[in-house]
Amino acid sequence: MEPDTKRSRVSVVVITRDRVGELCRTLTRLRSLEPAPPVVVVDNASRDSTRETVRSRFPEVTLVENDRNAGCAARDTGVALTETPYVAFSDDDSWWYPGALERAADALDAHPRLGLVAAAVYVGEEERPDPVNGDLLHSPLAPAADLPWPRALGFLACASVVRRAAYDEVGGFGSLLFFGGEEALLAQDLTVRGWGLCHLPQVHAHHRPSASRPPSRWRRTLEQRNALLTVWLRRRPGVVLERTARALARGVRDPEARRALRLAVAMAPRVWAARSRLPASVEEDLACLERT
Repeated sequence: MEPDTKRSRVSVVVITRDRVGELCRTLTRLRSLEPAPPVVVVDNASRDSTRETVRSRFPEVTLVENDRNAGCAARDTGVALTETPYVAFSDDDSWWYPGALERAADALDAHPRLGLVAAAVYVGEEERPDPVNGDLLHSPLAPAADLPWPRALGFLACASVVRRAAYDEVGGFGSLLFFGGEEALLAQDLTVRGWGLCHLPQVHAHHRPSASRPPSRWRRTLEQRNALLTVWLRRRPGVVLERTARALARGVRDPEARRALRLAVAMAPRVWAARSRLPASVEEDLACLERT
């Protein structure tokens, strides 16, 4: 029997909350792709008309209706409902360019150790390159012999395609960090398990930043908290001490840093229970990135 060349090898998981207009734009873009990917929308307890609108306008979409805001863990819920070997993530204000998912799938098919593709991101109506593109393309990490693209130890969730088996092996994003820089922990855990993460500049995602965003102060606080929690979860003791001391010093003069530190300390028992140290090779790669 001939393979079904019209069936996408990549599903798309979209998480959303209270952005029905932007979500509809994203779903319309995803619907237009050839081949059209299966789409799972996980609604994080929206208070607008998201659920009714998705059911009526996009009946082909699998809709999950969370009764609370689960944060980034909603992606794990979505991935569990996919049946393709690869899964791409979108936010409700981002989508994939035509051909991008198939190029990612081709790379994942050809390289069994490749666990995650970090795409190039283009922002806004003017399609300007996100600065992250240059950081990924010019990574200082030594290249892998079996993977012909720049290695990565970080990515943007809304511009990534993962191998489902790799994602399941490490447990996905989990619920500990909620939102804000949650990608770093997943990148480290995939690398520890031997999966390659690479930037493919020919795979393009579009980000049209939402006009309806959480307060920047709230987001910055969570990002600072999560950066510290990720260090506590995985880094060697010397790095833990140095970053904690740095956070304490920032907290003396910066109210946001002080809030982030308070939130991190409140979570310390859960974090230490889940702690596992990175191997020396991954620590060396992170140190290399941190020097640049």
